[in-house]
Amino acid sequence: MSLWSTLRIYMAPLGTLLFFILLPFVEVMLPKQLQIADLLRPIFVFAILGLGLNVVTGYTGMLNLGVAAFMAIGAYTFAILTCDIYPFQIGFWAAILACVVSGALFGFILGLPTMRVGGDYLAIVTLGFGEIIQDALKNLDSITKGTQGINPLPAPTFFSYSFPGDDFRPWYYLFLAILVVVVVLNRNIERSRVGRTWIAIREDELAASCMGINTVGAKLSAFATGAALAALAGGLWAAHLGSSGEPGNYDFTISVMAICIVIVGGMGNIPGVLLGALVIVGFNSVILVRLSDLLASYGMVGSQNIFSSPSSWKYMIFGLALVLMMRFRPEGLLPSSQVKAELHHQGDS
Repeated sequence: MSLWSTLRIYMAPLGTLLFFILLPFVEVMLPKQLQIADLLRPIFVFAILGLGLNVVTGYTGMLNLGVAAFMAIGAYTFAILTCDIYPFQIGFWAAILACVVSGALFGFILGLPTMRVGGDYLAIVTLGFGEIIQDALKNLDSITKGTQGINPLPAPTFFSYSFPGDDFRPWYYLFLAILVVVVVLNRNIERSRVGRTWIAIREDELAASCMGINTVGAKLSAFATGAALAALAGGLWAAHLGSSGEPGNYDFTISVMAICIVIVGGMGNIPGVLLGALVIVGFNSVILVRLSDLLASYGMVGSQNIFSSPSSWKYMIFGLALVLMMRFRPEGLLPSSQVKAELHHQGDS
């Protein structure tokens, strides 16, 4: 491969990364209404959540409808290990590592009895697991504080530097850096023997089994990896909010949003998932927020009429986006070449 070809491969991702690195400094020249860097942290968190689901659904072909449960596990693990009302207080970085470990552990425990089922049955099992985790967090109020949530949570520290609450930029770069690390790890796993095994199972599980692949073990590793990334997203989300949030914040709508990110962006493709997070969560966290502020400034949004608020329509828009994508572009906005070829082959046949 020539030097120019190599540069072309890395030019787009490096350019995109440079854009996000410079954005907080460049946007200060824009009007306040057009400054969006402070609103991008949820996009980074849900991009990590989408990458976790992409391992399970995009690479391995298993439909997981309970990814919100693993996000909740990560959020409450982080909160319990850092909040000063508990005796642990192990710090931000150790707690983030514990989130990854707890997510992988719960993913392994759930996967052990369920990896031999697939399709709709696996979807039902993961959906039920999500409801169980949500109810358990509500009822274990002596540990999780029930519907109150666990707060306040301390700010992250980096060596002796403590992240301030009045400046979003350190948080912005922290979340961006963690996202970059997750992307690099996902890319390396995708190109490894493990990643090729997952993709082989997605393409044809029976053929993969006949070739000597331990499909149950491979699917279990994918499930644990996806759960670990979802728990990582949950820990970062709790740090972002300064609270675990109540268990109801991790309901089925979070799983639906993650599925929208993967499907709209492009299953099995890391850049596609990142684009899906930018589109779906950006619409929710940036466009709707700015649109609501604009309408409120003109007196067009009020508490008397909930239908006047753009946020009241977001889940209908998400559902409509899924329907339209499945009808006109089932491979997503930025699909992997393998998924695109497979879907078009099925359509032609």
